[in-house]
Amino acid sequence: MPGDMNQATNKGPTVPPPVPATLASVLNRNIHALQDRRRADERKASTQEKIAEAITHFTGSMAFVYIHLALFGLWILLNVGLVPGFKPWDPTFVILATAASVEAIFLSTFVLISQNRAAALDDKRADLDLQINLLSEHEVTRLLTLTKAIAKHLGVDTSDQPELEELERDVAPEAVLNKIEDRTMRSDK
Repeated sequence: MPGDMNQATNKGPTVPPPVPATLASVLNRNIHALQDRRRADERKASTQEKIAEAITHFTGSMAFVYIHLALFGLWILLNVGLVPGFKPWDPTFVILATAASVEAIFLSTFVLISQNRAAALDDKRADLDLQINLLSEHEVTRLLTLTKAIAKHLGVDTSDQPELEELERDVAPEAVLNKIEDRTMRSDK
């Protein structure tokens, strides 16, 4: 009854894979290298970028929302005359609207600064990703060539697989980009 035992220990139809005791050394090295690079990039940020990032981080928090709810709520309560003993100083809320508009201008600028920096970092990561993919493709092409040579040496017939000839050729990234751009331009028309 192994099936019954399996059903008793598992709550669902799938079982999570076992957690490896340790990661391969190359994975650990890569993780540490990426973490070190991220910390280095953070250290390289200018003072203005760090300030913009801190402001953007705070303004994207619930604390910022709660502070604004309290401030705007109090401002509104005091200026509609609901709190006895306080004379409204902004009954039309023009001052509040102006302050909120100026704040929005500055906050959007801080967000754009942070997004520009994040986009630059994303571009660097995309370039790295592309380089790794191109290297992997080249290595796979070489492995395929080697495997085909081994098959030929062992007398394994691969003539029924014509796609192997095509897969053995290196891919030129600029040719692929040109093809993508051609198709994109044709589909836009």
